[in-house]
This record gives sequence, C-alpha cells and structure tokens, in this order.
Amino acid sequence: MSISQFFSILRARWMTAMATLALVVTVVVGASLVWPKKYSATASVVIDVKPDPVSAMMYPGMTSPAFMATQVDILMSERVAQRVVSNLKLTQNPQVREQWQAATGGQGSIETWLGESLLRGMDVKPSRESNVLTVTYKSNDPRFASGLANAFVQAYMDTVLEMRVNPARQYSTFFDDRLKAAREALEAAQAKHSAFQKDNGIFATDERLDIESARMNELSSQLVALQGISAESTSRQGQAQGASADKLHDVLSNPVVIGLKSDLNRAEAQLQQLNSRYGDNHPQVIEVKANIAEIKVRLEQETRRVTGGVGVANTINKQREAQVRAELEAQRAKVMRMKSVRDQGVLLARDVDNAQRAYDAVQARLSQTSLESQTNQSNIYPLTMATPPTEPSSPKLLLNSVIAAFLGALLGIVLAMARELMDRRLRDQSDVVAALGLPVLGVLPDGTKRPGMGKAARLQQRVVARITGPSASRA
Repeated sequence: MSISQFFSILRARWMTAMATLALVVTVVVGASLVWPKKYSATASVVIDVKPDPVSAMMYPGMTSPAFMATQVDILMSERVAQRVVSNLKLTQNPQVREQWQAATGGQGSIETWLGESLLRGMDVKPSRESNVLTVTYKSNDPRFASGLANAFVQAYMDTVLEMRVNPARQYSTFFDDRLKAAREALEAAQAKHSAFQKDNGIFATDERLDIESARMNELSSQLVALQGISAESTSRQGQAQGASADKLHDVLSNPVVIGLKSDLNRAEAQLQQLNSRYGDNHPQVIEVKANIAEIKVRLEQETRRVTGGVGVANTINKQREAQVRAELEAQRAKVMRMKSVRDQGVLLARDVDNAQRAYDAVQARLSQTSLESQTNQSNIYPLTMATPPTEPSSPKLLLNSVIAAFLGALLGIVLAMARELMDRRLRDQSDVVAALGLPVLGVLPDGTKRPGMGKAARLQQRVVARITGPSASRA
C-alpha cells in the first residue's frame, strides 16, 4: 500500500476514524472524571556511610551495589508493614476489624492482612548514585497517605535498628558466658603458676639464675687456676723427689739453705787454708772438717724439709682442685635444675599471659557488643517528611486526554483500514491497474466539483501510461 492509497482511504473513511477517536477520548475523559482521586505523599530517608561511632568501623557491605536494593526490600517487607500496623494500632480500630472479617471471614492474622493491604499503596525508589530512598504512598485521603508514608519511614528505621541491636544482644550474652569461662581459665593458670613458684621457692627466677650462673663461672675460673697451680706443684714435687732436689727453686731460695751454703763455703775455704799450712792431722783442721760435716748434715736436713714442704703444697693443691671441681659440678647441676625450673615457670607464665590476653579480648568484645545492644541510633535518618498533598496524583485528566487522543487516533486508523479491507473500493489509478490489469489512459474530472474548480479539473487530465504494442492497436 502506497502513501497515496493510505491517505485516500483515510479521506474516504474519515468518519469512522473520527467517531472512534471521539468515542475513545469521551470514554477516557469520562472515566478520569468519575474515577476516584488518588493522592501521593512522599517522604525520603538518607543512609549514612560514616564509621560506626561504637565500633569505629564502616558498616559492612555499605559500598556494595546490592546494599540499596536490600534496603528497598527491607522497607517493602511484611515485617516493616506489620510494625506500621502495630505502631498505628490499626488492629484496635473496629471498622478495620469489620473489613478484615468481611474480606477473610476471620481466617488468618489481621496483622498480616493489614500489612499486605498497606503494602499495595507503597512505592519505594532509590535515588541514582546516592544513598537516598524515596517512599511514596498512595491513598484516597491525602492525610492518610502522608501519615502512612511517615509511618513506613519510622517503622523502617525502627526495624533496621532492631536488626542491628538484637544480634548485638545475642552476641553480648554469648560473650558474657565466654568471659566467665576465660576468667576461670585465667584464675586456674595463675593459681598453678603461683603454686609452682611457691613449691620451688622462686621469687625472682631470672636474677637468681644470673647469680648462680656467675658463681658457676667463678668456680670454673678458680678450677682452671688451681689446675695450673696443681700442675706446677706436681712438677716441683717430681723434681724434689729426684736427684736434683738441691737445685729446686724453693731450696735455692730458702734463706736457711742459703745461710748454710755460705757457712759451708767459708768452712771449706778455711779448711783449704789450714791444710796447706798445717796438714790433715792438725787439730784445727780436724775441727774444721767436723764443722763442715755438721753443716752438710744440716744442709741435707733443711733440703729435705723444703722438698717435703713442696710435696705438702702439691697435696693441698690437689685437694683444693678436687674440692673446687666438686663444687663446680654441684653448681652446674644446680644451675641446670634452675634452668629446668625456670623453663617450666616460663611455660606456666606463658599460659597465664595467654589466658590474660584471651580474657582481655573477650572482655573488649563484650564491652563493644554491650554498647551496640544499648544503642538507640542507626545509620538511617529522615531527610524529608511527607505532608498531605493538595493535588491528586491520579487520575491526570490532561495526560489521560493526550494518551486517549493518541490511542483513539491509532484505533480509528486501524478500524478505517479494517472496513476498507472488508469493503474494498477503487480509490485511485493504482487500484484500477491492480483490479483490471490494464493501463490507465487518463483521468476524468470529478463532476461533483464546483465550477470554479475547472482549471484544477483540467490539470487532472494527464496521461498516466503510454499505450504500446497490441494494447495501443486495440485502443
């Protein structure tokens, strides 16, 4: 179908199209005037994303795209609707109870029925790229609409606060029980550690161990020194018991031995002089010889006494070395025992520290959850409160009229086309060609035109096709 055919059909069927348009517009305008008026009241809330003042932490999931959708679902939930019913005490209204009896026959819960009824007039929309929720409620009464919008906002805030506080209360009870168990564990660890210290006489383990370790080091140094002295005295004793005892340093440095050797040297020098002067049998020579023999005896006695003292000193050194070695071994064993005791004490002290840290952690969580369970503030705040609207939101007469006009025009065109299809007529040259299969030679003027339209009629006389071939002969 060409454009010219379309417009020719509309020109021919214009009464059908106009009647349909007028009918649709009349029906829609009449229905809009008769239809009960609806009033829309709007309130809005903002969801804060600042850190929680109690826990100093950001609310979990606040940056998630699904967070606002979750808040919309919460606001449109039956829990919030039933809280609205409870806050407004609608179940105590006799008229409401009569409506419930009539609608359900007394079956089910009136709170559930009221909540579902109130949700039918609710509409919640989140703002784009912000944390603002717009709550709209529609009703025949403007005051009722504004009151319900504000009631849903308040019920939503109370529900969110309840959803935050109730888990905190449960956690508070749980951490309270855990705190008692942690306190008992801490007291048991402290008692065990105190009993261990008391049994082992430990007051300052590290200081006492340091003292005993220093004493052990001192004994070790003494033992090393005594071992050197004992080795020297053993060497001197061996020399004293040998053939060279008179060359022993103790003998050579002994003043008595030195004096006897000096007397012996003088006596031998005097003997030599007397021998050269008087001979061997002279009384003076004999006397000097006797004196020399006596000095030698005394020198041997003194040498034996000195060498005997070296042996005694060596024995004493050996005894001292053995004594210090025994003391060192005893001190080493004592230090090892103290280290073992200290290690056990460290383990017990670590158990006490761990129990203390666990107790402190549980106590901190208990304090936090206790504060959260007592809070009366949430992260949702009312931004605007709903007020009774002065103009109805529906039906909108102008908008409905425009839509009715558009739909009526469209429906009129469709009906005109339908009538044309049911009663097909020739409207222009293309219809003739399509119907007869013959070319059009000319167009006669419309005889119904006024006389003044003769020139326009003559202009319509035009050849619309050329006659060629056998068709031209027949013409």
